[in-house]
Amino acid sequence: MTISLQEATERIAQSPKLEALLKQLEARLRDEQARRVAFHRDLAAWEGRGVEFINGEIIEKMPVKRKHSDVVANLLALIKTFVQLHGLGFVGFEKVMVSLARNDYEPDICFWKAERARDFTDNQVRFPPPDLVIEVLSPATEPIDRGIKFEDYAANGVSEYWIVDPEAHTVEQYLLRGEQYAPAPKMREGDIISPTIAGFTIPVAAIFDAERNVAALRQMLAGDGA
Repeated sequence: MTISLQEATERIAQSPKLEALLKQLEARLRDEQARRVAFHRDLAAWEGRGVEFINGEIIEKMPVKRKHSDVVANLLALIKTFVQLHGLGFVGFEKVMVSLARNDYEPDICFWKAERARDFTDNQVRFPPPDLVIEVLSPATEPIDRGIKFEDYAANGVSEYWIVDPEAHTVEQYLLRGEQYAPAPKMREGDIISPTIAGFTIPVAAIFDAERNVAALRQMLAGDGA
């Protein structure tokens, strides 16, 4: 269960060890910031390898199963096609680095609305918080996707967050309400509608099934919607 920034601050403020805690936090933050500067400076050394900077540590992303890769490819085809057809913004995936207030992530898929993406450059390697983030679960990343990323995306104003499970064939669509994401059911069927990508609606099955994916793409390209 997550708590708000105000609640966390109040808990620390009420501690009899407040002064000592503040000194420890300041020292930790200085060290972490120095590590992050070094991480950004040496990004070229990680070329071709997925890495993220999370709470002061460099986390190297592991290879994924084919089913994970297929789900990312299916979703990317649907979202990128729709966004490009309607000129809605910029879609990034895998190696696109998102830099938040404290951490740097490489989400599976992310989207920025056109008004925010128009200033992006061809040589840009770090990007601000997206409007939509999609993470596809794997055994290694699930605790992070449901833990620190869940809190961090909300804290940095990512208005929509999907967690996709390639094993269970489910999608959880979280929408930001204030500082936190509203609870979301696990969708296994029906259509999923994104309020962030205007007009984007797809069958959940099109994420996991190749034939349904192709059918949704054909409808999209025919101008009938998904």
